Amino acid sequence: MTKRALITGITGQDGSYLAELLLEKGYEVHGLMRRSSQFNTQRVDHLYVDPHEAETRFFLHYADLTDSSSLIGQLHEIRPDEVYNLGAQSHVKVSFEMPEFTAETVAMGTLRMLEAVRTADWPVRFYQAGSSEMYGKVLETPQRETTPFNPRSPYAVAKVFAHHITVDYREAYGIHASNGILFNHESPRRGGTFVTRKVTRGVAAILKGEQQYIHLGNLEARRDWGYAKEYVEAMWLMLQKDEPGDYVVATGEMHTVRELCEAAFGLVGLDWEQHVRVDPRYFRPTEVDELCGDPSQAIAELGWRATTRFQPLVRLMLEHDLREAGFDPAVSVRGGESGS
Repeated sequence: MTKRALITGITGQDGSYLAELLLEKGYEVHGLMRRSSQFNTQRVDHLYVDPHEAETRFFLHYADLTDSSSLIGQLHEIRPDEVYNLGAQSHVKVSFEMPEFTAETVAMGTLRMLEAVRTADWPVRFYQAGSSEMYGKVLETPQRETTPFNPRSPYAVAKVFAHHITVDYREAYGIHASNGILFNHESPRRGGTFVTRKVTRGVAAILKGEQQYIHLGNLEARRDWGYAKEYVEAMWLMLQKDEPGDYVVATGEMHTVRELCEAAFGLVGLDWEQHVRVDPRYFRPTEVDELCGDPSQAIAELGWRATTRFQPLVRLMLEHDLREAGFDPAVSVRGGESGS
């Protein structure tokens, strides 16, 4: 019997990679998307097939994490076996400017989705997308499943609520609900306002002569960066376990934003210091200085391990953005083309 999955946030980076993975595994995949003035489905448009040529297993539906009736209605219409809650206002800096909306989508949105699952009269497994930002001003390094949360932004506070309410519904109602505490994960599908993509797209634009500088915030912030396409597999693995649980998903390595700039500009033979400008507008009101995850539990219990390390990830993203700008990475990138 074909398994059926429901994904909130399907038009985002993680949602699109997860949809691909589940389709490859034979699932019927349903995604929830908000009605907006722009039809923002670029990341998943390639998943559609011609209904005259093949039977489609990919469907999009309108619903909103701020509207519980739409969530309950769609859940009962679709009757999924697995629900992946990836939808959110996910930009930390924006959460300071839109704290109420962030709380509505991230915190209350998760509660609404869990309430929808609780109304189901069939077994549903639930995945909640947690974030390393929940650790905030870290109390130990590396951060583990047992490390106390110490959030430093409205986004992180909302994610902490979402994490704990998922645990509460698991314990109170017996729902198979798991939390993935994912550290920074990047890809060519990352939004352009996130620092990794801002840098790789900026390098391509500078080579093309479209701009001269990239404006960034804290260059000394240290992060644990992995490849999003690999991280969605950990999400799926959590819902295949007999018992639900909470897992850190990370590489276990830290690198600074400065190192990110050095790596990206170095690949095309440019001096990053000539093109990067520190702009106070991009500093957060409360900074998170370092995040580094310990994936030992995910390795031991899920059999999952990050395989794409920092330098290959930067190269992979840069090669994509160079192609988008009309360059041949085999010519432009030092050492030739090796990304995928």
